[in-house]
Amino acid sequence: MGTFLLVCICGGLGAVARFMLNTSIQRWWHRAYPLSTFIINIIAALCAGTAAAAYFYQTVNYSTYLLFVAGFLGGFSTFSTAINEMVSLTRTRQLAVAAFYFLTTLVVPFCAVVLGWFFGSIGH
Repeated sequence: MGTFLLVCICGGLGAVARFMLNTSIQRWWHRAYPLSTFIINIIAALCAGTAAAAYFYQTVNYSTYLLFVAGFLGGFSTFSTAINEMVSLTRTRQLAVAAFYFLTTLVVPFCAVVLGWFFGSIGH
């Protein structure tokens, strides 16, 4: 039960961090491309890759990995919002922006995970 509550707390902290970063970016970004969600998901992917490598190389234990990835990053990242934004862009006939957002939302986070794994495996 303790781990469950800690994951919930970490998820809440991740959601608050996402809200704060999202709000900050949206204050100055006023274009069709959903930059705030994109940046949040890139940061989350980079962190997830780093955490996965740290766990793989036993730099962190499973509990720490679980709290950070399932908890904090689970609350911080927002793939469902990205999909909703793609649908909204398509509905408003901003097809080029929607297609670009679709591609970048899939490709760049994958690359960020790989880069994160590289960072997390330095020295091993």
